[in-house]
Amino acid sequence: MKALVINCTLKPSPEPSNTEALARVVVEQLEKDGVEVELLRAVDLDIAPGVTSEPMREGDAWPGVHDKLLQSRILVVASPTWLGRPSSVAQRVLERMDAMLSETDDEGRPVAYNRVAGVVVTGNEDGAHHVISEISGALADIGYTIPGQAWTYWHLGPGPGPDYLDDERGRDWSHRTGRAMAANLTGVARALAAQPVGAPPG
Repeated sequence: MKALVINCTLKPSPEPSNTEALARVVVEQLEKDGVEVELLRAVDLDIAPGVTSEPMREGDAWPGVHDKLLQSRILVVASPTWLGRPSSVAQRVLERMDAMLSETDDEGRPVAYNRVAGVVVTGNEDGAHHVISEISGALADIGYTIPGQAWTYWHLGPGPGPDYLDDERGRDWSHRTGRAMAANLTGVARALAAQPVGAPPG
């Protein structure tokens, strides 16, 4: 089973990413459960704005990401909190994924059916639950199954403060929640693989 983790930090590589650091806790648990995981930093890719899976212009990296989504049973979208909302990079990723609403497999099922998704959020301000809700809601619209408690976050809000990589406070809770998130994603993904949801009635 494969998982794709899309880190929607605004920081290009090799700059350290707080969001990636927390996402790696989830990655480690997924790998312990036998899942093959790939982690992408979306800002490193030339992803054009748009709402299609096809290239929007020459050099558009989205079709390659789309292929990875279709190869993965588990998706984790990881985003920092900015102004109480998901990052602009996360929004661009979700907008490109919007095209999957109209894509179906050979049995007429939306391509996101029988795939699961979860969310990782970091930030030094409040708003993590809002970010989780926005991203989870979008992924559910597209057709992903969102298991219970398939999220983790870290922040010391409200207001400005230290970053995840700079402060140990709260990490134990975030890590426990991240490991539980990984277990829930894997368990539901395996259940759907064993008994997949069929195409919606016409």
